[in-house]
Amino acid sequence: MTVEPLALYVHWPFCVSKCPYCDFNSHVRSTIDQNEWRDALLADLAYEASLLPYRRLTSIFFGGGTPSLMDPATVSAIIGRAREHWQASEDIEITLEANPNSVEADRFADLAAAGVNRLSLGLQSFDDTALAFLGRAHSADEGHRALDIAQKHFPRVSFDLIYALPGDTETSWAKTLDCALEKGTSHLSLYQLTIEPGTRFASMVAKHEFEPLDCDEAAGLYEVTWERTSAAGIPAYEVSNHARAGQESRHNLTYWRYGDYAGVGPGAHGRRLGKRTVRHRKPENFLSGMKRNGHGMVEEEMLDPREAADEALVMGLRLSEGIDPAALSDRFGRPVVDDPAVERLFASGHLEREGGRLRATASGRLLLDRVLAEIAAD
Repeated sequence: MTVEPLALYVHWPFCVSKCPYCDFNSHVRSTIDQNEWRDALLADLAYEASLLPYRRLTSIFFGGGTPSLMDPATVSAIIGRAREHWQASEDIEITLEANPNSVEADRFADLAAAGVNRLSLGLQSFDDTALAFLGRAHSADEGHRALDIAQKHFPRVSFDLIYALPGDTETSWAKTLDCALEKGTSHLSLYQLTIEPGTRFASMVAKHEFEPLDCDEAAGLYEVTWERTSAAGIPAYEVSNHARAGQESRHNLTYWRYGDYAGVGPGAHGRRLGKRTVRHRKPENFLSGMKRNGHGMVEEEMLDPREAADEALVMGLRLSEGIDPAALSDRFGRPVVDDPAVERLFASGHLEREGGRLRATASGRLLLDRVLAEIAAD
């Protein structure tokens, strides 16, 4: 019997403060009952495992929120229970997102002992003025210190930076990239600042308290990002993610390659056996659901073939490896791309082929949303 792979996502919804650009499911609470949340997450995990037996667990990802605020004993308990529910790969990747605040960095040794073998560190900037603008609770010095500590305790460390802030230039961003690349990391997540609806930044922009960077200027920074990381041997393997060969995030590749993943915890999404699953977002509602039903599920929906095909196209074309349209069509029983549209964009230089795979070119990546809208099959 073939044992199908599975990824596990665990959402910890709590943060010390809400960043003005963040639209993730994060909440600030004065007190958190770690024992209550440990029991709830373990119970939600058991429910998902009961619906997904006989799978090979390839990755666990603790996201948030701020998972580095979790008690390391909770992290250890979830990892241990997941290994009991499923057969774990020998090289299982276990990632935890962390902030660089000193109090959280002091937990890194305990988190590594709990079983985390990959840390994703939310540095966001090396500049104190930029960090203040982004509403971050750490200083640049704390960020450097946290990265040093992380690299001592975890075999794999990734960190995030945000660019295209007001006032950013190609020169200033190139200097930041050089600093990042000098840190010796094998993975970088480099995100353009996006003004998301419902965030404090969205309100500030609406009030003209600041103006987002011009689109052409942001595109220039994006090109600098690809050029500089490629030259350093950490090329982009996804629109915003860069890694040395073999150091890609295996968990995130499961998303982008449209594999199955179980999602537990408040607001967690999952995809299993052709269904989309969604948990209650608000922590209190999640706990109430757990008490009533034994799980935190608020929505479970079977994806129709067209919707699934469109999602696989959108996710897959974000990758530098692109997609195999024929394989996806066989998988979903319907065409995934519109062939005449693909030919037009191939001729215009926005798409390219390699073997049976289709992927976006450099110019196509800059217009990826438009490319996707044009080539999606009806």
